[in-house]
Amino acid sequence: MTSHADLTQLGRKAKIPTTPEEAVLETFRNPHPGADYVIRLTAPELTTLCPMTEQPDFATIVVDYAPDELLVESKSVKLFLGSFRNHGTFHEDCTGYIHNRLKEAMEPKFIRVTGLWNARGGIAIDVVVESGTLPPSCTLLSLGKTSYRGGRE
Repeated sequence: MTSHADLTQLGRKAKIPTTPEEAVLETFRNPHPGADYVIRLTAPELTTLCPMTEQPDFATIVVDYAPDELLVESKSVKLFLGSFRNHGTFHEDCTGYIHNRLKEAMEPKFIRVTGLWNARGGIAIDVVVESGTLPPSCTLLSLGKTSYRGGRE
């Protein structure tokens, strides 16, 4: 955890990490630790490689979390997700890995990571990984609220 002044990527030139493992997820103190609320981060342009064919795979990643003491800094998330560009991984593993890294970095009350993967071979794979307990006063936004796949509803 860092203060805003200690963030090393925000407001600075930062290269996309070569691998997801070397990516740094930076956090900072929740300014409203006594309040229950949900934050949504949406990344509509995640790219990975199929570990078998090395063909590109594309996904929208939606992260919903109810923070406890820490928030994740969004530029560090962007760089983390960018590190998957040349990384071979299956959809299920990638979505689970993103969930686990974010959960480890923030220790939120609740976190849900949804991977909405574009169809390849005629099948779209959507993966949802969640953990923790959503506070009773919080509501998750529907994934259908906005089309994350480029079209209008």
